[in-house]
Amino acid sequence: MGSITISGIGAYVPEKKITNFDLEKTVDTSNEWILERTGIAERRQVADNESSSTMGAAAANEALISANLLAENIDLIITATCSPDGMFPSTANRIQSIIGAKKAVCFDVNSACNGFLTALAIANGLLDNKNYKKALIIGSETLTRLVDWQDRNTCILFGDGAGAVVIEHSDNKSDLLGVLFGSDGTQGDLLFATGPASIKNSLIEDAKIIMDGPNVFKNAVNFMTSIAKELLIKTGKSIDDISLCIPHQANERILNAVASNLSLDKNRVFNNIKNLGNTSAASIPIALHAAYYSNRLKKGDTLLFTAFGAGLNWGSALINWNEIKNPKE
Repeated sequence: MGSITISGIGAYVPEKKITNFDLEKTVDTSNEWILERTGIAERRQVADNESSSTMGAAAANEALISANLLAENIDLIITATCSPDGMFPSTANRIQSIIGAKKAVCFDVNSACNGFLTALAIANGLLDNKNYKKALIIGSETLTRLVDWQDRNTCILFGDGAGAVVIEHSDNKSDLLGVLFGSDGTQGDLLFATGPASIKNSLIEDAKIIMDGPNVFKNAVNFMTSIAKELLIKTGKSIDDISLCIPHQANERILNAVASNLSLDKNRVFNNIKNLGNTSAASIPIALHAAYYSNRLKKGDTLLFTAFGAGLNWGSALINWNEIKNPKE
């Protein structure tokens, strides 16, 4: 592993809320059914003038303040998103322009809900060669623009938001203790978004999320659990060493099943899905931000991240948490 430290965090979620009661009016569902199946009560939706880049920029700016840095100090921006503003330029380049990070090299990564961990690992490798010193890692998603609002199996799940961290090269022991990933493209049809052209090459007007819910659920539980266990073995850690697990916020039943499989008490698994829904690549940095500001983190804590997403892609990371500046104090 390279040697990096997390020096700042930020997050942004839109103001508009879509509640389960709102969805009751448009599809055949109920608040009780959604809560029982997913644990989600509401999700956020971008305004017309918001996008993955504007939300990512807002989260990035808070992370910069937290790290006591200016945008011009950043020399690398990696944005994880599967809902970019457009095909190109990259969302990272758009964020660079908004925040004024003139010196930064910018690009996006897309491994869906596993994207933030992928971006973190890539940045770790780039900072390790010392060509880059300070990086913004951003997860930002506008999934409500991909949702089929007539499909009750998917429209209940997804929301919009962004989270960001600043990482810096460190000459001391690294905060990133290990990362591990897996992929299975043969099962990509379990969860995907169509268009702008379908696999039959017939143009479609809008992209839509399509999901095989039962099989996604089964794979998410299995892969999030197995990759976390494998990483613990490779890093010489045990589940007793984990202070807090911050999983991808996919579905509360998935979180509970992963916690059970890892023999983790629920009070050691962070859960903020109720009011935000599934924000894909943004969910782990948003949850990290929420955990920090709810005083769930202290210096020296060992954090376990684990995620699963379309691809299929999955991954896990172990973090040694250090103190960072609280810009709200």
